[in-house]
Amino acid sequence: MSDATLHATAQQPDDFAVQIADQVESFLVAVTEVAKGDEPDSAVPFLLLEVSQLLLAGGRLGAHEDIVPDERYEPDLGPEGDVDDLRENLARLLEPIDVYSEVFDPYEPRKAPVPARISDDLTDVITDLRHGMAHYKAGRTSEALWWWQFSYFSNWGSTASAALRALQSVVAHVRLNQPLEELDGLDTDQAMGDDTLEFEAGRVMAEEIGGPLGLPQAK
Repeated sequence: MSDATLHATAQQPDDFAVQIADQVESFLVAVTEVAKGDEPDSAVPFLLLEVSQLLLAGGRLGAHEDIVPDERYEPDLGPEGDVDDLRENLARLLEPIDVYSEVFDPYEPRKAPVPARISDDLTDVITDLRHGMAHYKAGRTSEALWWWQFSYFSNWGSTASAALRALQSVVAHVRLNQPLEELDGLDTDQAMGDDTLEFEAGRVMAEEIGGPLGLPQAK
C-alpha cells in the first residue's frame, strides 16, 4: 500500500502518527507474507526482525503522553476480520517451536510459567493492530493512536514481547549451537509442571534455520 492511500494528504512523513502507522502496516504485511510459507527457512529470523521493529513503535506509544480520541465513544467498525487461516498457517510453519513457556506477569511473585504459542501471539497482535488501522484508514487518526496505545498496554505489547523472547531464544540456541530439548508433550491445553519448561524444538529447528543463517549442522 502506498503512502498516498495510507496517509491523509495533510500529514507529513515525519509525523508521529504516520511513523506509527507505517510500522504497523509493515508488520501486518510482513507477517501475512511469512504465513504463506513461501520461504520457511527464513521465517523465524524474519519474524524476530519484524516483532523487534514493531516493539520500537510500541515503545514510542508507551512513552508518549496519554492519547485522547476526538470522539467520546469509539465508532463501530463492524465485524472483526477472520484470522483463523493466518493462525493455522503460522502454526504449521512454526510447528517445531510454536509452543513455549512464558511468565504472564513478571511482577507477580512466584507466578508459574504457562504454555503459549507464537502463532496465537502473532495473530492476537495482528487483531489489535488491524482494529487501529481500520480507524486510521477511515481518517480517525486520534482514534487509531488511542487504540494502538491502549491495546499496547493492555494486550499486544506484552504479547509481542513474549513472542519476541521466544523467537530470540530459538535463534540464539541455533547461533550458539545449543540444541533445544523437547517439551515432553507440552501444549497450550495442558497444565505445565516444573519438569516441562523447555522448548519443543531441538535438532529439527536447528536444521531448518541453521542452514540459512550459515551455521554448521550438528552431526
